[in-house]
Amino acid sequence: MNPSIARDTPPPPTEQEAAALHKQRLRAELLARRKALLDEDKIAADAIIGQRVLDWCATYAIHSLAVYQPIRREPDLSAAYNALAARGVHLCLPVVVDKDSALEFRAWQPGDPLEKDGMGTLVPPAGTTIVQPQALLIPCLGVNAAGCRLGYGGGFYDRTLAASPRPLAVGVCHGFGRVEFEAQAHDIALDSVIFDDI
Repeated sequence: MNPSIARDTPPPPTEQEAAALHKQRLRAELLARRKALLDEDKIAADAIIGQRVLDWCATYAIHSLAVYQPIRREPDLSAAYNALAARGVHLCLPVVVDKDSALEFRAWQPGDPLEKDGMGTLVPPAGTTIVQPQALLIPCLGVNAAGCRLGYGGGFYDRTLAASPRPLAVGVCHGFGRVEFEAQAHDIALDSVIFDDI
């Protein structure tokens, strides 16, 4: 064999590299599908998910819930947040404190001031009370049959769920986000997932 040819041929990807590449492709496909949703379809899907979140919280007697401010056309559940606050549920929002750390949760209710963090996400300002919520509402690009979430690849929610005691974790996802991918060592399954279809 010609040594120069051998050097130019990249080795086949490891199992872990292949799994990561598959996830990367899925992310791109699902982001494109979410971006392509017609406004009226998105509004309808958001309303369905929002009502199912309210029902889930009532079923599990949730009194403290981490919610999220939508980015990249994630489901906008602001109407559900208003309803939860009116029911007396204590809400909070996740904050990235370090790229390799678990999330921090700061108390928040609809109408409280927010500011943009370094990633462009709206968060409660520094100095806001830090809380430990009973449950986390987690936006998902996709979810596999085992309940593992496909997010944007930062691993923040996985690190947060690896802590003990672990809060309940409920994902919200469009129906087209049901996908198959191999869970990696750091992936932690959600307790349940709320979709906008049956």
